[in-house]
Amino acid sequence: MNLPELLKDKAIKPKLKTETIAQALLDTSLPISQLLTFAQTAKDPEKATCIEAMEFASQKNANLITLDGLEFVISSLAAKAPRVKWESAKVIGNIAHLYPNNLDKAIENLLINSEHTGTVVRWSAAFALGEIIKLKLKKYADLLPSIQNIMEREEKNSIKKIYLAALKKANG
Repeated sequence: MNLPELLKDKAIKPKLKTETIAQALLDTSLPISQLLTFAQTAKDPEKATCIEAMEFASQKNANLITLDGLEFVISSLAAKAPRVKWESAKVIGNIAHLYPNNLDKAIENLLINSEHTGTVVRWSAAFALGEIIKLKLKKYADLLPSIQNIMEREEKNSIKKIYLAALKKANG
């Protein structure tokens, strides 16, 4: 697959580009390492499409995302572009269970994004933090007070519900 050509092709709708890349990851015709190499230097719109494809693929097969992939999306949480932030958070939520000992920096960045002005960025941070809480790891017990603080200041009930559901599962 020629990733740069696919992403530059204006005749292909963005959703189809994402689905094509995700399918190539799933059928292994596009190695995750090749996607990461391209995405690291791509402009934000292309980077976001690559990360969204990782998110779609990781819903079906989380094991496709390597530790390098996790590290890439963790660093992408600090990007300027909101779409890069929210797609990265969704990937982390999908794969957190595979890398329970590699989430400290992800948590740090997700907590920062939980205060973002963009609703989708905050929703995605809530999703990822919720998945981390559901792991019920003692090392993340100190995350619970932070989640309580976020819930107190969060205006959107849809985001509060994500945290509440995660806390119920973690305590259940």
